[in-house]
Amino acid sequence: MNKHIFIIFIFMSFCALGQQKAFKGDPDRAFKVARELAFNKQRKQAQDTLLHILTKYPDYHDIRSFLASTYSWDGDYKKAKTEFDYILKKAPDRPDTWVAAIKNELYSEAPFSALKMTNIALNHLPKNPDILYLKASAEDATNNPEEALLTINNLLLESPDHEKSKTYKASLIDKLSLNVIGLKSAVDVYSQTFDPMQYHLFKYVRQTKYGGIHGKANFNRRFQSNGLQLEVDMYPRIVKGLYAYVNFGWANSFLFPNIRYGAELYKSLPKSFEASLGFRALKYSATTNIYTGSVGWYTGNSYWSFRAYVTPGHPGASKSGTLSYRKYRRDANNFLSIDVGAGFSPEENRFNFGGNEDAIINLQSQKLNLGYYFSSKNNKIIWGAQAGIAHQEISFNPGSYFWIYSFSLSCDIKFRQLN
Repeated sequence: MNKHIFIIFIFMSFCALGQQKAFKGDPDRAFKVARELAFNKQRKQAQDTLLHILTKYPDYHDIRSFLASTYSWDGDYKKAKTEFDYILKKAPDRPDTWVAAIKNELYSEAPFSALKMTNIALNHLPKNPDILYLKASAEDATNNPEEALLTINNLLLESPDHEKSKTYKASLIDKLSLNVIGLKSAVDVYSQTFDPMQYHLFKYVRQTKYGGIHGKANFNRRFQSNGLQLEVDMYPRIVKGLYAYVNFGWANSFLFPNIRYGAELYKSLPKSFEASLGFRALKYSATTNIYTGSVGWYTGNSYWSFRAYVTPGHPGASKSGTLSYRKYRRDANNFLSIDVGAGFSPEENRFNFGGNEDAIINLQSQKLNLGYYFSSKNNKIIWGAQAGIAHQEISFNPGSYFWIYSFSLSCDIKFRQLN
């Protein structure tokens, strides 16, 4: 008789016994069989068996606790809560049951109830590290990450080797680091015609409950001239799954548009897709309007995105597109990126058009960029490096091309508050 036939035989025996008012048999052996059923995707049969045992042994708390856990696994959080409450009223000094009961509240998206339970549990089991850890989780889930960090710090004072808390503390500090200052320097080297062009960026980013605000100062050295542009980017959250991008920039140098502005809406879609639609406007001697949209897809640790630009003009609209791929490592700050694109877009190639917009926006261009981004162990410093190559038509000599070799380095520093 193989193992599965034996389990079925035992189960049928319990079903027959179920006709009786109370369980008769060895509760430990029956509990073992019920666990095997539960872990072999026969949850309903396991629950019936456990309930039958409890008719004779209602205070066999290990059995009732396991029954409650199976309900929680199935998403039947109310039933699980009823069983956990029964145990905890009779035996409030069971740490494993408290942990399972609090997790049940968190799984059911009832963090306030979970937080209340952790406080009651700590009255019975002061300084229990696992319960303190769950208290911090509940505080974080109720939008109190500062309180969560305080709880984790107190936990680590008593239990410095609690590994989950060390990891969680790092993630909370990262979450509370709402300020970023960043520097980026880049250079374009041309195969002919132009001297190397330099690009430098200084930014300050502040995350708010309404979304991120980015202040940027762009400094460029091109055509043996220097220029400065000031920009503000905002990413307001509108409703869950919908946010926007809003941009405004100003400059008094011919190296930049006098005014630039734009807006875009981003919408989360089913199956881990995201789509956006928006516009950019660049005001030189005339205003160039650019329409853009993107489709992105998250799959595992990878992200694919395609962005297109359409710039109206004569004799026809200019079109360009970029396919991007990111391979994430341990988190969103650590990834490898690859960008492949074709076509010329004034949004990405910010030259002074000098009133010759229609000719320039129809230039042919192809590009390939590789990037690598990584953070320090505590996620406070994020480094980035990019290298790219582009094959671009020369604006004053249509049909002829030059090569552009691009290199950039960036560094972002995250911190909790400005002093």
